Amino acid sequence: MRRVSLNARRMQDALNSDQIYVVLFEITHPELAAPIRLSTDDTERLQVDPVIYGTRSSWRGANPVTEPFLWTVGSAILPGDLDDTPAAATVALENLDREIVRLVRSFTTPATVAMAVVLASTPDEIEAEWADLLIMSADIDAGEVLLAISREEIENEYFPSGRMTRDRFPGLHL
Repeated sequence: MRRVSLNARRMQDALNSDQIYVVLFEITHPELAAPIRLSTDDTERLQVDPVIYGTRSSWRGANPVTEPFLWTVGSAILPGDLDDTPAAATVALENLDREIVRLVRSFTTPATVAMAVVLASTPDEIEAEWADLLIMSADIDAGEVLLAISREEIENEYFPSGRMTRDRFPGLHL
């Protein structure tokens, strides 16, 4: 599968469509004071000095005015629809700042990630959504931070589950 940033897709499809897809990320962790909200598109200028771009959306209860999704230079491979595999995604963030690396390395437990695909013109209408994903690994080099995101594997669920006995499920044995 070839990774193409969504901004590059905008340039490639400019003759066919004026719509582009944007992937929104919300990263939460108990050690974070507030969720980290990221966007793959520089939809609008949020601040002049320093220059900050982002996407304003009310997805997952965010206040579009005070809690925008900040634009990051990167690309995403969205989770697939295969039946026998867990939903897995890959996010490649350009390593532009040492703070990104410091933040990624500061956690010892996995952070929770929610992803949504929206159109840049209608960021409140969700086209596709994945929630309760975990950051499984982070590969960091001089050029990019590659985050592997997936859900907990179904094989890790407890088995066997409770038996259907009269003591546990009295309503079944009337």
